[in-house]
Order: sequence, then structure tokens, then C-alpha cells
Amino acid sequence: MSYGNLKVWRHKALILVKGVRNYSSNSRLSVNLEKLGPLIMKRIAQTKNDPLKQTLPVAREVLRARNALYDGVSILIRHIPVWTCKYCPEVYIGESGHLIRTCHGYRHRTNKKFHEWVKASINDVIVPVEVLHLQKKIFPDVNERFDHQCIPAVVELCLQVGVDVNDPSTTSSSLITPPFPHYGQTLIARQTMNAWEVLRSGVHKLLCAHPVRVCKFCKEVQVGPSGHRARACGVLKDESSHWWKRAFVEDLVPSNVVWSRRRQDAAVLVDQGRKYYGHAPAVVDLCSKAGALAPSKYFCMMKVDGFTAPPKSSV
Repeated sequence: MSYGNLKVWRHKALILVKGVRNYSSNSRLSVNLEKLGPLIMKRIAQTKNDPLKQTLPVAREVLRARNALYDGVSILIRHIPVWTCKYCPEVYIGESGHLIRTCHGYRHRTNKKFHEWVKASINDVIVPVEVLHLQKKIFPDVNERFDHQCIPAVVELCLQVGVDVNDPSTTSSSLITPPFPHYGQTLIARQTMNAWEVLRSGVHKLLCAHPVRVCKFCKEVQVGPSGHRARACGVLKDESSHWWKRAFVEDLVPSNVVWSRRRQDAAVLVDQGRKYYGHAPAVVDLCSKAGALAPSKYFCMMKVDGFTAPPKSSV
């Protein structure tokens, strides 16, 4: 290495002083802080403003899709029989409940029991997820747990994005409700299926720009960069605080996967064929049984063209 190249290399090299890396003060590549300072401040301002402006239309679309989803499901469950277990959160959509032994009771103390089916409501199909409403984005302490009301997590996320609650375009539903029983059921099922996909994709986009936390154990959700301390974790007995981690779409809009009866299955699903039956989110299964075509991404889960369960062998 020549003397000139060695001198240049020394100016650009890192000088290690007591384990700390420092750039050489004799370097010719000096930075003009007077010009760099305004550029840094401008970039910081753009970082703060851009996600809000870009996600505001998405938040409005999410609220419209949520209203359409609830309207569609409330109409479809009046004409499509939906059942829920009396002792566990299991849901089934069909003429009668299945005979698969998957009941675990209230406190998961039993297993492999038959379900006792009762009529389901809209909250059994769409699992409600509520969070503490923060008006000033100040996370409540233990002594302030009764000062905050609980609202749906999706609504709280859209409010923190900046959506106006008094905007009629977000409170109204885009669902078209033609008269039953002709083509109206199929049309509503298609619109409800589309609202389900728009809602989940929109929440995914919002989560990429706005932080949401969920407890690792009790699955409580809090919209914001950090979790609250207003309520103790209901799972951990020895610790009162939650174990917060990053939340995903499934934490805000649960799929609520159910057994899905295919056209090649028997009229009643039995426990012997549980390895052959498919699954689907409750909303997707409800809309598909009402006449809508399920998206292709659910075909693998639903086992649309899978084998039928073998008949029960008689001894």
C-alpha cells in the first residue's frame, strides 16, 4: 500500500478508544450540520404526518365494512340456522348441530363430550373484542380503571387514526338489502363476504402504521404503543400485569373457525370422520351456505375436494 493510500485510509478508518467506536476528527469528509439539521426535521415531520393522512381513508373504509358485516350477518342468521354450544364457545352452521366430541365445558375441565346446542346470536358468529377507550391517548393506571369505557377494538383503532364519529359516511352501511327469498339471500351473502375481506385487509393495513398491543396470556387488547395497567391479567395468578406483545389482525377480528360441512359429507358430522372434515371462519361458512362463493384462499382449510369419511364399520 502506498503512502498516499495509507493516509487516506487512516482518515476514513474507525479509531477504537476504550472499546468505543469514534470517527476520526481529522477526516476530510466533514458534515455540514447547518444544512443537515433542517432536512432531519423535515423528515421527522413527514414521518409523523404521512401515516395519518394515508390511513385515514382506510379507517373510514374499515368502519363502513364493519357496519355492513354486522348488518349482513344479522340478516343471514335469521334464515340460516346457526348453533352454539351451551357449555363452550363452539359454533356450528347447519340444520342441526354436529356429533363431534369437542366440548370442553366452561373451564376446560372436561374433554371429548357431546355439545348441547342452542340458538346462536350475532356475537357467536362475530366474536366481539373490546378495549378501553382512551380520549386523550393517556394510558390508564390501576386507580383509573373505572373512568374509561370499553368500545370495540376496531372502532377504537379507527378513532385514534382520526376518523370523525359524526361522519355519516362511516356510520352508515353500504349493504344493499333486497327482498327475500329470491336472489336477495345470495346477494346479501356476497356483500357480507366482501365486507369481511375488506374489514380484515383494512385492519391489517392500519396495524402496519398504528401500534396495537395484546396480552400473551389473556388476549386482552389495547390500542396504542404500550399496554395499560388498569386491569390485571386474568390468567396469571401470581402476577398482576399483562404480558404485552404486538397484536395482529386475528387479535382484533378473530376468525372464529368452525367445522364446515361439505357437499360430499353426511347430513350430520360424526366424531369418526373428524380427520376428513374441513374448517372455515364462521362468517365465511355462513355466507357460503347462504349462496356466496368462498374465496379460494379458504379452499385448503375447507377441504372442498377432500375425501369423504369412511362409513362406520359394524362389528
